[in-house]
Amino acid sequence: MAYNIVLVEPEIPTNTGNIGRLSLASGSNLHLVKPFGFELSDSRLKRAGLDYWKHISVHIYDSIDEFYAVHNDKNMVYLSSHAEKDYCDIPYEDDLFFVFGKESTGLSKTITEKYPDQLYKIPIYSDKVRSLNLANAVSIVVYEGLRNIR
Repeated sequence: MAYNIVLVEPEIPTNTGNIGRLSLASGSNLHLVKPFGFELSDSRLKRAGLDYWKHISVHIYDSIDEFYAVHNDKNMVYLSSHAEKDYCDIPYEDDLFFVFGKESTGLSKTITEKYPDQLYKIPIYSDKVRSLNLANAVSIVVYEGLRNIR
């Protein structure tokens, strides 16, 4: 059983480090799509990922086009605050890809418009909050998935 966590153009090294640790803890694979807002050698990435980074199943792509060329036949869901459907309604299954956008702007409009039926959100119940921290959002979705297929 494994999920796939996809970060498209991640910008904050500590989020990516924490998500890397989460991917290892949950038995998931981590996919990082460039460009990044940091270098993979960034000490903040390593610090957040602790000494686990060397054990993480991480795959790096130079662009979203390269990512899709490798995984175009896979089942994917996209997480966006602009979605209508709730993450609890995701059809969780083994080898599913959870695709998350960058911290500042989320997924591109190109992606959200191309895959509207595969778009899900984590509800936010306060009009004072625009979005959740990326690492927290990934945690919520991955562990709901684990709960569902257990």
